[in-house]
Amino acid sequence: MKTPYTPDAKGPLDGLRVVDMTRLAAGNMMTHMLADFGADVIKIERPGKGDDLRRFGEAESWWKVYARSKRSMELDFRSDAGREVLGQLIASADILCENFVPGTLEKWGMGPEDLWQANEKLIIVRVSGWGQTGPYKDKPGFGSLIEGMSGFAAMTGWADKPPLLPPLALADMVAGLAGFGGVLSAVIARDKGAAKGQVVDLSLFEPLFGILGPWAAAYETTGKVPQRMGNSSEVAAPRGLYPTKDGKYIAMSASMQSMWEKLAAAIGQPELNDDPRYATSRARVEHAAELDAIIAANMKTRTLDENLAFFEAEGVTVGPICDISDLIDHPYIRGREVLQDFEYEGMERLPMHQAFPRLSATPGAVRARAPRLGEHTAEILAELGIDDPGEACRAKEGA
Repeated sequence: MKTPYTPDAKGPLDGLRVVDMTRLAAGNMMTHMLADFGADVIKIERPGKGDDLRRFGEAESWWKVYARSKRSMELDFRSDAGREVLGQLIASADILCENFVPGTLEKWGMGPEDLWQANEKLIIVRVSGWGQTGPYKDKPGFGSLIEGMSGFAAMTGWADKPPLLPPLALADMVAGLAGFGGVLSAVIARDKGAAKGQVVDLSLFEPLFGILGPWAAAYETTGKVPQRMGNSSEVAAPRGLYPTKDGKYIAMSASMQSMWEKLAAAIGQPELNDDPRYATSRARVEHAAELDAIIAANMKTRTLDENLAFFEAEGVTVGPICDISDLIDHPYIRGREVLQDFEYEGMERLPMHQAFPRLSATPGAVRARAPRLGEHTAEILAELGIDDPGEACRAKEGA
């Protein structure tokens, strides 16, 4: 059964107008969450070209998901006429989001101080790889570079193999989540009278660096550099992925002492609790490889489903390793409506994640499908009282 779009849903951000001039993943992640919770997100796109996110993935899959509930306006903001229209739109907005090279808005005469003269309550979110200040502010800042320099890649993978980059836009998506919180903090500050407009300086580097753990503090204290450990952990054991009899994998973590004791009993070796190599968390971390071998040998005697049933009955926390083919119609996913099926032009169904996090009184909602390029241009211009923008909203020949 398809889930209907809810165009009249009034989320907690209803009434906020967002001018979204970002491209690709980080900005679109941030503004898709703002749109899910009711903000009017106006996506500014280059005439005839659109956001590069439209060309991410097969069948525009990224665009269909992360541009939902937004409105699309074609506008040549690199032209004088286009910037005049853009200025009027920004003057009507609560939030401006951009991810140009730092200093670009200033070159156009549209830096924060200029924009605040027309709209003193404007919140300006500036997304960049390295931030608006510091020695790297003018460097290119794609997510892969940040994932490499942040320390993430250096600590990901196996000890005898090269570092690994993630197979997803991790730095961008983490920054988008952080930006969502930053925007809401700025809105609250404005509504409390603590500030009028302000800049949210959002780098891709800092949010990713911030979630990697207290490695700087630990290094300063111990002098140790985190090493690649595969699926193991520096702070807990046993913890990892274990193959099953039917060629699948199961995830298990017994980081708490009580859970470890249940696990040892479950695999028929309660005497491991008295072995000094495994008696404490620190000892288990130091002997993780041999402990993993014991657990793996036990799990290999059962299929995935048999392991899940067996350890659940023993009160031991385990879970399956799933890919999207396992998840798309999984009982948990469908039972909690993590994914819902929506209509989209020419598609039998378009599964998309529900708005998150879930608010009990003012929940988010998917209000509309992702827009066609320039679908709402005329509508938005009419709201600004503009009948004919001239060349500002049309693609130039050969462009």
